[in-house]
Amino acid sequence: MKAPSKRPLTLRDVSEASGVSEMTVSRVLRNKGDVSDATRKRVQDAAKSLGYVPNKIAGALASQRVNLVAVIIPSLGNMVFPEVLSGISEILADTDLQPVVGVTDYLPEKEEKVLFEMLSWRPSGVIIAGLEHSDASRAMLRQAGCPVVEIMDVDGHPVDACVGISHRRAGRKMAESILQNGYRKIGFIGTKMPLDHRARKRFEGFTQTLAKAGIEISDQEFYSGGSALAKGRELTEKMLKRSPDLDFMYFSNDMIGAGGLLYLIEQGYDIPGRIGIAGFNGVELLDGLPRKLASMDACRREIGRRAAQILADRVTNPDADEGLVVELTPKLQPGDTLNRS
Repeated sequence: MKAPSKRPLTLRDVSEASGVSEMTVSRVLRNKGDVSDATRKRVQDAAKSLGYVPNKIAGALASQRVNLVAVIIPSLGNMVFPEVLSGISEILADTDLQPVVGVTDYLPEKEEKVLFEMLSWRPSGVIIAGLEHSDASRAMLRQAGCPVVEIMDVDGHPVDACVGISHRRAGRKMAESILQNGYRKIGFIGTKMPLDHRARKRFEGFTQTLAKAGIEISDQEFYSGGSALAKGRELTEKMLKRSPDLDFMYFSNDMIGAGGLLYLIEQGYDIPGRIGIAGFNGVELLDGLPRKLASMDACRREIGRRAAQILADRVTNPDADEGLVVELTPKLQPGDTLNRS
């Protein structure tokens, strides 16, 4: 049996298969010019049957840009970012732009590497998580020559545009609600802050609000690694053995918070009477828990949608306003684990 040819397909192959000129094939595949519906379908069917994919590098040489959007996020394992990506994809699906994802693992040096590689392809835009970047990354973003939208956070100074929530405000709102419900012995469990800037800002807003009420965190635990249910159970047990008089536990994210909730239920704690508990992010996956965890909706999908729309508008109209800051409002979800009344 003869092995299939490895020769790249060309417009001529599609032209011969469809019975129309190469110019007409080019018009159809670029969605340009006036071509009848019947001819368009014949060309598209021929290209599909051959497996033909246009070489966009040739077009990019003329425009200096490819129709790719570099989307740079810290993690795919975190439940937060797939929803952000879904929002981005929803908007870009109606454009010629295609998102391409890079992952940094919250490491500044890896962010530099991912950004360097992606910008070398001259994308039409960049969507990147966070406002904190190394000097090298900020320099690359400033000189990118395309729209840049930083997402998830507005507590800082964006390079160009940004869409997100104020994490300090989110921390303050959670602290205010906890105090209003009469809790005073409060423990905190979260990721190590130097790498997760948004968690750090929430913690700052949270502790500052408690301090104004004359209350200090009674116990705290910081850990490295992913946001897992098992880790939440482990750290909740550890903290309560060390500080059994705690009457509230605030977790930096819902996944470890859910692990803590399962431990408390298993141990027979009165929730939220004896002890309250809350997380952050409003992850819908956890709605099936025996109790609905108090949390805060961080507007993840809407952040993705708004960022993609800003970028798409800027690509279409380069004269559109730059430096746009869109602050969304996180919504407190008390669930079954916060309100005592």
